[in-house]
Amino acid sequence: MPLIADKTKRAPAFFVGHGNPMNAIEDNTFTQSLRKLGKSIQIPKAILVISAHWSTPFNAVNIHDSDELMYDMYGFPEELYKVQYPAPNADFLIPDLQKLVPSLNIKTRNLDHGVWSVLVHLFPHADIPVIQLAINNNFSVQEHFEMGKKIKLLRDNGIMIIGTGNITHNLGDTRAQKDVPVVAWAEEFDSFVKEAIVKKDYTSLINFEQRYAQQAHPTKEHYIPLLYIAGSSYDDDESKFIYENIEHGTISMRNWFLTQGV
Repeated sequence: MPLIADKTKRAPAFFVGHGNPMNAIEDNTFTQSLRKLGKSIQIPKAILVISAHWSTPFNAVNIHDSDELMYDMYGFPEELYKVQYPAPNADFLIPDLQKLVPSLNIKTRNLDHGVWSVLVHLFPHADIPVIQLAINNNFSVQEHFEMGKKIKLLRDNGIMIIGTGNITHNLGDTRAQKDVPVVAWAEEFDSFVKEAIVKKDYTSLINFEQRYAQQAHPTKEHYIPLLYIAGSSYDDDESKFIYENIEHGTISMRNWFLTQGV
């Protein structure tokens, strides 16, 4: 696939607050929003996913066994470990990615739950090729954003870019019940991110550690995918919040959808 754009409509970019792995098998307002979105958009040629659940000390993409998933979560009902999502590999993207991303490693690794728990609702037929780009844990926050700017060229060829994590992620400060009052720091950090997105103030997103970062993200891996979506944006993109809610007191499920404006 050439890096020069063809006449395909630019594919969207999408940050998903994926939340509890149980969402993969539940029918709720969040999963319904994913299904509705998937039915409303042009089907992409392939999907590149940056998941909070795959970090490496180098640049890497994966080749996965389409008949197997990674059930990288523990202590959940047996039904969750029976989910299937036999998406084909988008390995045809590797030559283009090697041009965009230096020293790219190719790893054998099945899709993790940050990927399939979302795609099982967004594109339930599992017929769109998928590839994951690992989070390079040697990168600075700025470098993650810059990587998003590099890979955004794929969107011009009909490749959808998805980042999957959460706007806030502090499992040590969650509440057992899903619908409980929102903790003040979580509401403030979620509002900060929303305002920065609306204003296209991506510098503030990059400098997020100045705002409740230790509470919102004791570790950064669930925030970093958001930076790839910010980096992959174009000036004429329109932003929509497909789903907005804070669950378990502190877990923001905000989803940010970017699509080319009319």
